[in-house]
Amino acid sequence: MFGTATVLLSAALALTACSSSDPLAGSTTSASPAGTTTSGGGKTVVVGTANFPENVLLGSIYAQALKAKGVTVEEKPNIGSREVIYDQVKSGALTVLPEYNGGLLYFVDPKATATSTADVDAALKEKLPAELEILKSSAAEDKDSLTVTQETATKFSLTTIEDLAKVSKDMAVGGPPEFKKRREQQFKDVYGLEFKEWKPTGDTTADAIKDGTVAAGNVFTTDPKIIINKMVSLQDPKNVFSAQNVTPLVNKAGVDDNVKGVLDAISAKLTTEGLTQMMQKISVDKDDPAVVAKEWLTANGLA
Repeated sequence: MFGTATVLLSAALALTACSSSDPLAGSTTSASPAGTTTSGGGKTVVVGTANFPENVLLGSIYAQALKAKGVTVEEKPNIGSREVIYDQVKSGALTVLPEYNGGLLYFVDPKATATSTADVDAALKEKLPAELEILKSSAAEDKDSLTVTQETATKFSLTTIEDLAKVSKDMAVGGPPEFKKRREQQFKDVYGLEFKEWKPTGDTTADAIKDGTVAAGNVFTTDPKIIINKMVSLQDPKNVFSAQNVTPLVNKAGVDDNVKGVLDAISAKLTTEGLTQMMQKISVDKDDPAVVAKEWLTANGLA
């Protein structure tokens, strides 16, 4: 992103970085803070999560992997949104939290303009307080995407958002009601996209893509409908959508090299596709998150 367009886009991203693609920003339910205790003379690692299924799944993956390596773990799932649980990690009441790096950066620095994974992580390392640390980010992201059917991708040779420039004038695009306001100018400046029509499709965007109401739409990358309907989320090489990589946030005083090594090993294996497949089992097949977590850990040699 260069020139005048870059300045405009950076300002816009600062305002919208986590506005529609930040899972932890969604709820405010609170719970009593977890207390770090000791067991057998060693510190108990307290794994907390926000109160939505994907974060609970990730917390279970972390907790079960740590237990498999002999770490004493206490689980505190479903605590609430970032506004509730961030301070608990900072204070040490929670030791580990599955985070999303882009949303976390915007939370600690609302003026941040970093969008790529590397830049977001670098900015976080500068902005986080001394008590906190992020570990290695995974490739898995729960973020906004522009998604199309496999048929559309094949017909027009679409791999990236930029590829849409040659056909977007004949296409309708769908998303939440605020999608056009937030993204129309960005898409035009960065990728040269001008859609024929913007349709508000809300939570039914994936269905609207499937039935042809829209040719492309704003779908979260871990939505199981992407897999179920064999859709294609187009790559975003110029980072219009800020990175939202699953990233462990830890209280430095509560973790040692063993804990860090276990969590880094998880991040090395976790992908968006794998996370989406697990979420399909939970949201569609109604499998228990702990069971799904155990299956994934076993399949990846981590438990």
